[in-house]
Amino acid sequence: MNKRYYAAPQLSLRFIPIWRRNFMVWKKMAGSSILGHLADPVIYMLGLGYGLGGMLPQIGGTSYIAFLAGGTVCYSTMNSASFEALYSGFARMHEQRTWEAILNTPVTLDDIVCAEIVWAASKSLLSGLAVLLVIWLLGLSHSPLSLWIIPLAFLVGLCFASIGLIVTALAPSYDYFMYYFTLAITPMVLLCGVFFPVDRLPAMLQNVSSLLPLTHAIDLARPLLTNRVPPGFMLHIAVLLGYSLSGFYLSLVLFRKRLSQ
Repeated sequence: MNKRYYAAPQLSLRFIPIWRRNFMVWKKMAGSSILGHLADPVIYMLGLGYGLGGMLPQIGGTSYIAFLAGGTVCYSTMNSASFEALYSGFARMHEQRTWEAILNTPVTLDDIVCAEIVWAASKSLLSGLAVLLVIWLLGLSHSPLSLWIIPLAFLVGLCFASIGLIVTALAPSYDYFMYYFTLAITPMVLLCGVFFPVDRLPAMLQNVSSLLPLTHAIDLARPLLTNRVPPGFMLHIAVLLGYSLSGFYLSLVLFRKRLSQ
């Protein structure tokens, strides 16, 4: 066993120029990128919220579309971070060999992985903020506490970017990512309370849901939109941070192994 694979991360501010490089590339197609990540969650929110919501009673004292808004902002953030960490991250690492070029400078792999996670979280923050603006414009929330969703979106982005990079480190090709979306992302969307309350699920599935990061994100976002302090918010934040840090470390170990071969 090579101990250097498992060494603690050695981070520096050199990740910032890498983040800036990714930003400058993305800026050339920012409009279409934002529209692409915004359209899907907003269509879901409006279609299900006004369509299905017209046949449903209130949920927790709010309309169905207001209930759906809290799940949608987290769903949008998760999707944006996941796509960036998987498809764009894989392209820079494997197809374009951008990482290889960067590693010929005084920058370490630790800084590159950190930059990828922070960049994906930054993009997901924009997606979450865009959905939040739609929520405000539709009058679905007038809560001052909803401003806390902005830093929450960044934390959720860090969490799912870290998890996504684990998959990227293992992927032999783009096709591999379909397994992750089918076997991880889609079940999370269905089990974590995006479209319906978790307490309506069987007890066993509720237990599974409580272990998934999207559940903790939604449990923070939904009360904030209704001007309530989320119960047990410290636990939810700790879980998201735990996924972020462990995902970062595990992806770094896997990238060290992959790029040394």
